[in-house]
Amino acid sequence: MQTIFLNLLKKRFLLYKKVIFNSKNIFEQSKTFISRSQACVAYSTAIRTEHKPLERIRNIGISAHIDSGKTTLTERLLFYTGKISEMHEVKGKDKIGATMDSMELERQRGITIQSAATYINWKGTNINIIDTPGHVDFTIEVERALRVLDSAVLVLCGVGGVQAQTYTVTRQMKRYNIPCIAFINKLDRIGANHLRVLEQLRERILFNSAFLNIPIGLENKHNGVIDLIHRKAVYFDGKHGEIVREDEVPTNYRSEVEQRRQELIEALSNVDETLGEMFLEEKVPSEKDIEAAVRRTCIARKFVPVLVGSALKNKGVQPVLDAVLSYLPNPSEVKNYALREEDGKSEKVLMDPSRDGSKPFVGLAFKLEASRFGQLTYIRIYQGQVSRGDVVYNTRTGKKVKISRLARMHASEMEEVSEALAGDICAFFGIDCATGDSFVADRDSMLSMESIYVPDPVISMAIKVQDQAKTDHFSKAIARFTREDPTFHCKWDNDNKEMIVSGMGELHLEIYAQRMDREYNCPVTLGKPKVAFRESLVAPCEFNYLHKKQHGGAGQFGRVSGIMEPLPPEENTKIIFSDETYGPNVPKQFVPAVEKGFRMMCEKGILTGHKIAGVKFRLQDGDNHCVDSNEISFILATVGAVKQVYEMGRWHILEPIMKVEVTAPSEFQGAIIAQITKRFGVISSVETSDGYFVLIAEVPLNDMFGYSMELRTATQGKGEYTMELSRYTPARGDVQQQLIEEYQNQLAKEAKRN
Repeated sequence: MQTIFLNLLKKRFLLYKKVIFNSKNIFEQSKTFISRSQACVAYSTAIRTEHKPLERIRNIGISAHIDSGKTTLTERLLFYTGKISEMHEVKGKDKIGATMDSMELERQRGITIQSAATYINWKGTNINIIDTPGHVDFTIEVERALRVLDSAVLVLCGVGGVQAQTYTVTRQMKRYNIPCIAFINKLDRIGANHLRVLEQLRERILFNSAFLNIPIGLENKHNGVIDLIHRKAVYFDGKHGEIVREDEVPTNYRSEVEQRRQELIEALSNVDETLGEMFLEEKVPSEKDIEAAVRRTCIARKFVPVLVGSALKNKGVQPVLDAVLSYLPNPSEVKNYALREEDGKSEKVLMDPSRDGSKPFVGLAFKLEASRFGQLTYIRIYQGQVSRGDVVYNTRTGKKVKISRLARMHASEMEEVSEALAGDICAFFGIDCATGDSFVADRDSMLSMESIYVPDPVISMAIKVQDQAKTDHFSKAIARFTREDPTFHCKWDNDNKEMIVSGMGELHLEIYAQRMDREYNCPVTLGKPKVAFRESLVAPCEFNYLHKKQHGGAGQFGRVSGIMEPLPPEENTKIIFSDETYGPNVPKQFVPAVEKGFRMMCEKGILTGHKIAGVKFRLQDGDNHCVDSNEISFILATVGAVKQVYEMGRWHILEPIMKVEVTAPSEFQGAIIAQITKRFGVISSVETSDGYFVLIAEVPLNDMFGYSMELRTATQGKGEYTMELSRYTPARGDVQQQLIEEYQNQLAKEAKRN
C-alpha cells in the first residue's frame, strides 16, 4: 500500500514538473515573440524615417545579350553590399540557384525569364536594381524596366562582344534616353579580348567609348584590373574577392596604362567643353577633372565609360559599383514628364522629384505579378510620396484605390514599408490595374506618365488543354499571364475553331505552356506555329460605294469615295486613315464611323484571312441624306468600299523577316551557311575571331521553325543563335500560293460543314 502511494506521488510530481516546464517554455517564447515584434516595429520605423537624399539614390538596370553574365554580376553586387550572405550560381547546381532567378524554370534552364527588382546599399548610397532577361523573347521585361530606370549597366561578353540582343538593348536605352556604363565580362574565358569588344562598341553601335580600367592578364591569367584615372592596380583577394587591395601598376603595364589613359582624355575632350579647352591649352587634367568630365558626358549620353572584369571569378565587380555612384545620374538629374489632356490637347508637365512632400504623388505601374497576397504592382514614384493607407486615383480608369500594403522588393521576397518617396521603386498589394497605368494623389490633375512601348507579337501557335476538366485552370492562367505580359495574347479563332496564343517567339510560348502545367496543374499542347502574315495592296485602288437601305420609316444611306493605297516599305506594318473631305457631303460627325468601318475590315483580309497592313484609306468625298444617314450607314458604306477594293485591287502577302545572328566555332561555318541558305536567308556579314565566327543574316520567320534543334545537331551543341523582327516584306510566290490554297481549302471545308 505504501509503495502504491509513493508511485502515485512520484507520477503527480513529474506531471507538475512538466506543466511548470511547459509554462516556462511558453513564457520564454512569448518574450521572444514580443522582442521580435518590438524589433520589427523598430526596423519598420527605421525604414520609415531613414530616407536618403536624392543625391544618394540610383535606379539602374542590368541589361545585355543572353548569357553575358547579367544575373551572375547582380549576385556579386548583392554579396559585396551585404544583401546576401553567400553566392550561388545561375544554373543552380547546388539546388539553390541565383537570388534573382526565383522562378524554378529559371533555375532549371539557367536563363532569366522575368525581370526582378532588388535594392542594395553601397558606401551610403541606395541603389535600386532591376535584373532583366537577355533573350529577345522576353524583351517586354527589358522595355518596361528601362522605362522607369534612370540609368543602366550594359554587360558584354568578353568573347562574344556586341551580339544581336546588344543592339536591341541599346535601341531601348536610346528610346528612353538612358545613360549607361559598359562592363566587359567573362575575361577569364578562353578567347576573351577586351580590345576587340571596345572596337565593336565604337564601330557597330557607334558609342563614344573608352576604358576606365584595363585587365591584368586574360583567360586563366586574369588577376585584377588597373584603374586608368588613378593609375593604380586593383586586386581582389579573399575567398570570394571581397577584399579590394590597391597596389602600384606592374612595370610591364605602365606604357599601356599611359596610352589608354590618353585615349580616355581624348575621347572625353571631343564631347566635353571643359576638358576640351584644357586639352587644346595642353593643360594636364587632374584626376578630379577627368572624373567630373566622365560624369557630365555619361549623363548627357555623349560618352560610355567601359569597365572590365569577370563576375564569375569575382574580379572587377566593386569598381562597377563605384562607377554607378560616380558617373550615373540620381533621380534629380533626370527629366521625366507626365501628360495632361486638356481640350483634346496634350501638355507635357515636368515632374519634380524633391523629397520634401510638397508635391502631389505621381507614380507609374510598370510591372504586374501574381503573389500569394494578390496582385503585386511594381511602382516607380516620380513625384511626391505615398504612405500605407493613402488613397490614390488610377488616371486611366478614374477609380479610387486605397494602398493597404506597401513594400520594397528583393527578388521574390518583400519587405513591408510605411512610405515611399520620389525616386523610389516599390510595390502595391491587391490593387486592380494594368501595366502602364498612372496613379495620382490629386484627382483633378489626372496626369499620365508617358507610356511603355509594347512590341507586336511575331508568332502564334494553337494551344489545347489536354484535360477538358481543367478548362477553368486554363482560363485563370491565361487571364493572369495576359494581364502580366502585354506581349502575350490569347484569342479564339472562329475560322479554325481553336485557341490561339501569340508571343515574341517559340521559347516565349513554350515557357508559358510549362508554367500552366507547373503553377496551375493544367497540361497543354502547343500546335504548329502560325506566323503573323499580313495582306497589303500592291498599287492604289479607287473606291466609290453607296449603301442604301429602305424598310419603312427612316432607312440607311451613306456614300464614301476615295483611294486606298499602299504605304512605303518602312511603314508597311501600319494602317492609316486620312480624312481629306471638305464641304457637307460627309458630315464630320460621321467621319469616325468611316474610320471605324475601315479598321474593322482590316482585321481580316481576303487572300488568307490575315490582318491587312501597310495601307492608307483616303476618304475624299461621299454623300449623305438628311434623314436616313447615321453612324451605322457610314460604317456599312465603308465595309462595302473595302470589299470593292478587295475585288478590284491587286493584293499580296507580307511576311516577317527576322534578323538572325548565329555564333559557333569556326569549324562549323560551312554547315551553318548552308543551313541559312537552305532556309532562304540572305547573309549580311560573317566575322571570324579567336576560333569563333558570327554570322548575321535575314531569314523569313516562316522558314526558321525547328532551327534551334538543327543548329545544336550541326554544331555538337556549341552553336547558339538569336533573332529579332527586322521588317515585313512581300512573301515569295510559292509561299503566297500555298497560303492562299490552304485558306481556300479551309473555307471549302467550313462551307461543307454548314
